[in-house]
Amino acid sequence: MTSVELRQLRYFLAVAEELDIGRAAEHLLVTGPFLAQQLKTLERDLDVRLFDRDRRSVSLSPAGAALLPQVRALVERADDLRLRAGRLARSEPVRLGHVNWLPPDLTARTSVAAQLHVDARVAPSHAQAARVADGSLDVAVCWIRTGDLARQDLGARLIGADRLHAVSRERSDGGFEDGGIPARDCAVLLYEDTVSRASWNAFARRLSEDTGARAVRVPDGGVTDAAFLDQVRRSRRPVVGCPEDRTAPLPPGLVRRPLIAPKAYWTWSAVWRGDDGRTAVRAVVDALAAGVGDLGINAGDAWLPDDDLYKR
Repeated sequence: MTSVELRQLRYFLAVAEELDIGRAAEHLLVTGPFLAQQLKTLERDLDVRLFDRDRRSVSLSPAGAALLPQVRALVERADDLRLRAGRLARSEPVRLGHVNWLPPDLTARTSVAAQLHVDARVAPSHAQAARVADGSLDVAVCWIRTGDLARQDLGARLIGADRLHAVSRERSDGGFEDGGIPARDCAVLLYEDTVSRASWNAFARRLSEDTGARAVRVPDGGVTDAAFLDQVRRSRRPVVGCPEDRTAPLPPGLVRRPLIAPKAYWTWSAVWRGDDGRTAVRAVVDALAAGVGDLGINAGDAWLPDDDLYKR
């Protein structure tokens, strides 16, 4: 006897309850001919006739009637096992780290997948990815390059993208700049400390090389927060904002404009250890990635660095 699949036993139960292949097929969302063939396969594998059939009716054979209680109990035990496994998987919290962005509907997305613990430590992308690799986190929301993914044996799925903007002063006549600004007319800041902002430095360096944006090294860590705004006030060019910065309303005198020619994007991934096969971890990643399209990142006028995971 060959192996019997659980789904075939479910098919047997459905037909045994309906005693009509057409109605059972509708309930199972399969076609009648497919269901009939599956029943024949099950009978062959069990080496027993389960149903007596003629052109007008289907009835349980003596063997089918004798096996029905055992099959029903087996399927119920399988359902109970799946339910218990799901509860067990959700009983251990999945530790999630992030940089500064999370899906606004995070709780709604993940509550049915697992118990989630959002780590309080906010760190740059490369640091959060490293924490996943060393086991300090189970999942991280961050930007990651193709090479880093392979080197650290991580998996990743796209869950979001930020369109890059530049911040500049208001025009001298008191008006506001309108529309987008070409990337070549902007400045992009690089940390002289290449360790603390490794992800942003790699991204910004490639943006400068590909678009002509002027790369400006800043010794004071002025890529984010108040120091970034000071750089904007001192700059003669609009300054590209780092997506790892906390988005906050701009103070009076400054305006934010989207980059054009090209439209630059920073992608957010859900990252996990490649050898982590826990159901809860994969369920959280699936929940975060559910329904995410390409987010405009592959449009003809869009830009991603060459080592971005999602560049086509």
